Amino acid sequence: MSAPTTHGPRKGDAVWPDLNRLASRSQFSATPTLSAMHYHRQVPASSKHVPTLLVHGGAWAIPPGEAAAHEVGVRNALEAGYAVLARGGSSLDAVESAVAILEEDPTFDAGRGSFLTSDGRVQLDALLMDGGRMKAGGVACVERIRNPIHAARLVLEESPHVYFVGVGAEEFAQAHGMSLIDNGELVLDRERQRLSIAQARHASGLADETFSGSCTDDAVAFHDDKSPETAFSAATDHVPHTDSHDTVGAVALDSRGNLAAATSTGGTLNKTPGRVGDSSLIGCGCYAANLSAAVSLTGWGEPIMKLVLGKWATDRVSFGTAPELAAREAISYLYNRLGGHGGIILLGPDGRFGFAHNTPAMAWGLATPTGLHTGLSI
Repeated sequence: MSAPTTHGPRKGDAVWPDLNRLASRSQFSATPTLSAMHYHRQVPASSKHVPTLLVHGGAWAIPPGEAAAHEVGVRNALEAGYAVLARGGSSLDAVESAVAILEEDPTFDAGRGSFLTSDGRVQLDALLMDGGRMKAGGVACVERIRNPIHAARLVLEESPHVYFVGVGAEEFAQAHGMSLIDNGELVLDRERQRLSIAQARHASGLADETFSGSCTDDAVAFHDDKSPETAFSAATDHVPHTDSHDTVGAVALDSRGNLAAATSTGGTLNKTPGRVGDSSLIGCGCYAANLSAAVSLTGWGEPIMKLVLGKWATDRVSFGTAPELAAREAISYLYNRLGGHGGIILLGPDGRFGFAHNTPAMAWGLATPTGLHTGLSI
């Protein structure tokens, strides 16, 4: 992979890391040919792969005052998830553990401290996918589950179905041993204040239109993330508002060569109750298959859904595109096609990986046997 050019990214360009600086290329092996790709095949138990974990804590205009909290949160998730991989555990257990840590951290828009719906409640979505068994479990619009990623795991393992929503998801989780909580335990005063401000802006005619993925130059100039609170505005000399947070996710490769992905979110600020974004939809904000790649996305949900962007990115890896390039292409496609902004983490079956975002920042982390790395931009 060639190094980034010295000039800054143009509007809509993805930003990517110097992967040679982060991990040794010696761990990489050739991508399997298409003729060998059969989803029922499992990686042999004797096969050895380098355990790798990637984590993100959302792509948006993270202000300096929030930088430390984001890096600490991502590092905590890396430590929890990589501890699973280091002892020979599965990629599925690793991503579930990492995301559960992020759901417990109110720095992020997942679990406790998430954005509020227009009626002042927290509604959570999550998806977990096992790339070896091609099994997935998802929940959406749950209000009484503290860690929706654990509920998603129950769906994956215990149900013939893939996806549950609302009360049905809560009842399924409870029937399989998960305790339900009062929604108020997930709500913070900080979020009540954010909701009040957002609703006042809406009432004054400053409604957010970025969810539909407007691709006009004016729309992009006035919106840099998925809510007005994190947008850049020409009226304020492009100074970002500082009160926001975003979706979380993780992808992993274990020592047996199995991939897994997980994404969890509290959705968007002031959203209509019942709205579901990309995070918990297979192939949109989350996807994993051993014969292509594992991916988790963050950012504007509606454009990501329209493009089925997670599957779009993993398909490119399966046809031979390096993950670092496929990640860049996915974020550029998101912007060029629908004016969308966001970030992506992408991990291939040979251990190659890619990060990209076209927002001012994205909290990210990488863990391999060589160590842990975190950052806020790429």
